[in-house]
Amino acid sequence: MNRVIVVGVDGSDAATSAVEWAADDAARMAARLRIVHAVDRSPYEIARFSTPGQDDVIMLSAQSVLSDAEAAARKRQPGIDVGCELLQGAAAAVLRSRAGDCAEIVIGGTGLGGFPGAVLGSVSTHVAGHAHGPVVVVRSDHDTVHGEVVVGLDDYHACEPALGYAFEQAMLRASTLRALCAWQPPAHAHIPDDAYDLDGIHATQGRTAVGILQGWRQRYPQVPVIEDVRRAHPVDALIGASATADLVVVGSQGRGAIGTVMLGSVALGILYGARNPVAVVRS
Repeated sequence: MNRVIVVGVDGSDAATSAVEWAADDAARMAARLRIVHAVDRSPYEIARFSTPGQDDVIMLSAQSVLSDAEAAARKRQPGIDVGCELLQGAAAAVLRSRAGDCAEIVIGGTGLGGFPGAVLGSVSTHVAGHAHGPVVVVRSDHDTVHGEVVVGLDDYHACEPALGYAFEQAMLRASTLRALCAWQPPAHAHIPDDAYDLDGIHATQGRTAVGILQGWRQRYPQVPVIEDVRRAHPVDALIGASATADLVVVGSQGRGAIGTVMLGSVALGILYGARNPVAVVRS
């Protein structure tokens, strides 16, 4: 299969971590790695800020960013196919344009100029909220191996793409997959928790999880699966599980009109608080 992983870089330490993560995944998938840097000239096109030779400086800097990233990828995984692309335009738009023809997009959790922002910065939020395909946001410290991938279970149809990605990642890593289903009783100000059959709700959630996972277990019999049903807010449960996970996978239904709405409150919360890489997979 001719697969491509795209990683966005900007010369930051976080981008280097993203390159290393993407190189490892390219080796696991037998995929090609394409390192992308975006040059957005719009801040420099106002005449009064223009200086002679400015374009040369910008291009030299961009080439240096790509060269360093390529060296990091080859050092990490010497046997993979690595290529670089220097593209014009806003970083988020550039990455979105690559989403349709790649297996996944990988971005560092923090950045500088070419791919700026914190985990919830403009680029990562926009790309994760709009790209059709997995978008992985990588923390700087990701080298500790835990042997576990975590996936959040939600509405059956909404989490199907996330489950497919999570099972494949667990298989490629020879890891256990923890399928986490978090639930909370209905919140009514004047009705105490003991008015509900909490044990019954918990059991029902467990049966639902078994049903959702059944087909995937048959497709991936080599992947050990832990069904983890917790009475907790999904964000709290997934952030807690992220501490011992190599990757947390969450789905996003993408029904809103702007990035933060399309991304969804759970996915945004995980990106805020997760301790390890997070993959957002739109349904």
